Amino acid sequence: MPGTHPSRRATRGLATVVAAGAVLTAFATATPAEASTAAASVGGSQVTCTSQRPGLAGRLSQDIADALRGRRGASALALYDRSTKTSCAYRADAAFDSASVVKVTILGALLRQAAEEHRRPTPHEVKLTTAMITKSDNASTNTLWHQVGAARVRHFLALAEMRDTVPGPKGYWGRTRITAADQLKLLRLLTSDNSVLDRDARAYALRLMNRVIPGQRWGAPAGAPSTTTVHVKNGWLPRETNGWRVHSLGVFTGGGHDYGMAVLSHGNRTMDDGVATVEAAARAVNHDLNLPTAS
Repeated sequence: MPGTHPSRRATRGLATVVAAGAVLTAFATATPAEASTAAASVGGSQVTCTSQRPGLAGRLSQDIADALRGRRGASALALYDRSTKTSCAYRADAAFDSASVVKVTILGALLRQAAEEHRRPTPHEVKLTTAMITKSDNASTNTLWHQVGAARVRHFLALAEMRDTVPGPKGYWGRTRITAADQLKLLRLLTSDNSVLDRDARAYALRLMNRVIPGQRWGAPAGAPSTTTVHVKNGWLPRETNGWRVHSLGVFTGGGHDYGMAVLSHGNRTMDDGVATVEAAARAVNHDLNLPTAS
């Protein structure tokens, strides 16, 4: 009967609409690419990386492992890269004496205290924090450590969820016990919106870390591309047990970059040995995170 069956033109039109609807439905329900995980061995431990960029997890884990394998002493590493949704960890929960990298934690505690007191850092605090971060001045650190006090440092650590960080005994801030994982939490706080440090506090801390004197800009910046803005704080401390502690914290922003790393080491025979270990790992990270993506 006329009108019982659709015309060929109508049938083709209906098929087109159905197909288009299927494409739209698939697009609407599609999920981001799943992250892949890879691991490589260093001694009895694993460098484990996860990334949403194809191939990056495997490359990073292997290159970091190659950089650290066979080196004297013990090391640890943690990193994040927001651009590629990448993270890596190697012995990230192992404890180390902080040396001077704890100065970023002291700065964070002071900035949090100032915020809770509804004030900006005083001119004297600006002078002290500038010397503490840009020149790693110990006298300024001693003053701020006692001014802020152990209770406020612990308060800041609790807010930052740095649960494995233990302030040094008595006045020994350089013997604060830290982990790479906790240091990475601190770097994340400095580079993202959060309820612990406001925008002005974060900008202040990063500005100081960007102004570290040339002689102390080793470590995490090794191999970083010139297109990045580098923020760094290093620490070094010799003790009778476990030799030289040599650590480096780095944050890299600008030019499409948004990543950070914490590299810790102890048991180094000399400071130069520790710097070489830290920089070997940092070069692997900076190289792999900045490889061009396939077109």
